Amino acid sequence: MTDTPPSPAPSPAPSSHAKHAGFAARLARGESRALALAATGCLIILSLFFLAFPAVDIAASRLFHDPANGFVLSQNPFLQRLRELGPFLVKLVAVLCVLVLLWPFVVAPLSRRLSLRAPVFLLSTLILGPGVLVNAVLKNNWGRPRPNAVDLFGGDAPYVRVWQMTNHCDTNCSFVSGEASSSLWLVTLAFLAPPSWRRAILAVVLPLAVILSANRVAFGGHFLSDTLISWCLTLLVILGVHHLLWGTKGAETRAVRWREGYDRVADAVRAHAVSLRQRIAASLRTFAAMMR
Repeated sequence: MTDTPPSPAPSPAPSSHAKHAGFAARLARGESRALALAATGCLIILSLFFLAFPAVDIAASRLFHDPANGFVLSQNPFLQRLRELGPFLVKLVAVLCVLVLLWPFVVAPLSRRLSLRAPVFLLSTLILGPGVLVNAVLKNNWGRPRPNAVDLFGGDAPYVRVWQMTNHCDTNCSFVSGEASSSLWLVTLAFLAPPSWRRAILAVVLPLAVILSANRVAFGGHFLSDTLISWCLTLLVILGVHHLLWGTKGAETRAVRWREGYDRVADAVRAHAVSLRQRIAASLRTFAAMMR
């Protein structure tokens, strides 16, 4: 006999139903890994679907196209103003984030109640998702013509399937939709909100993303596949950054160190600015006295 304790009996493997139920529960709770897996699955399924059935993409755009007048809804004043709502909200959130980050450098220290990770999360996902991945990488390099430039809808370029690189468009092309990406980016607000507010925020943001994205299809600016794939890619960027800032090992410790360093730099800059203002004021007073 040895002193080694007996190994515990192996627990029975979870059934397939239990696994699916567990994943559904994690998805309902908004866990980033479950959401990332779901978004990746949607991205793959949508890509394969539109590659296999491009007629669906064409049919969705044809719903809004008049052979005699083109994409007539693009001239609708109400829809034109509605299109401006998404970029306005994105710019508003971005400007508020920048003001929060600059405030301690100019005015006063940030309250400890304000998380430094929140504005960093919002700005970094906006830059990396709609900015870099969607606009700089995909829209400027994949060369997919927009519906209103395709010969099926009165243009002179051929229809190009998703993920197919061509030279039929030089820059700011159809694949994928920048406005769909930026409108879905607003779901970042739900990630930062208290749990009791998240459903209410999503109840506003998600329908808005659908409306603004459908607006681009109706205008002939994007195919349906451009908007749906753009949503998946943007959500994956959001989930990746969120996991990096909150979900990785040592994230809380790093956040404390970043905040301490940020506060030290802001205090030093603010003190230097105060000293500079005082020297300038003294110089102006001296100059005014000399002019008497």
